[in-house]
Amino acid sequence: MLPPLTQRDILLVVDVQNDFLPGGALAVPDADAIVPVVNQLARRFGHVVLTQDWHVPGHSSFASSHPGRSPFETIDLPYGPQVLWPEHCVQGSVGAALAPALDIPQAELVVRKGYRRDIDSYSAFCEADRVTPTGLAGYLRERGFSRVHLAGLATDFCVAWSAVDARRYGFEAVVIGDACRAIDTGGSLAAAWTLMREAGVGEVSVSQLSP
Repeated sequence: MLPPLTQRDILLVVDVQNDFLPGGALAVPDADAIVPVVNQLARRFGHVVLTQDWHVPGHSSFASSHPGRSPFETIDLPYGPQVLWPEHCVQGSVGAALAPALDIPQAELVVRKGYRRDIDSYSAFCEADRVTPTGLAGYLRERGFSRVHLAGLATDFCVAWSAVDARRYGFEAVVIGDACRAIDTGGSLAAAWTLMREAGVGEVSVSQLSP
């Protein structure tokens, strides 16, 4: 069990949006199962931040933006390899909206990411070019937080990148494993956990968190 939660702990709820739930454009298997878990979890934290994938139409990460390419292929963009996705979480769309059953009215900040047309953004802290910050690290430092707990979607992409970047920016990072779900395409989940463990990211279950 981790040390008791304090006012220096924050819960980061990653991309619990319609397009990642069953029936969505980029549905994550069993994603709807985490929504009540996350709602209950959020009540145990004094501070919560949400993230929201927020793409412009025709985003460079969409397979439809690259003639002849299909979703889940990988191409090289100026900042490196990029998995191509179905169109999802387009600004203002129903798919981009937070899940209706997500009930965290006390959330203090919503970080929107992926709105730059030519750069994808998995991490809540930094765009996929690895140099363009979202500003979240500065916000957390100014508020005095030191440990980031992560829940949400998907474990192997936005949760993992956010956790690794939390460590890179000097925070403790803990992924709450049973409050996340993965896409797991081409071994991505195992690879993500390898990167997280190498970065010093911890893993707990909901039951291991102090009351």
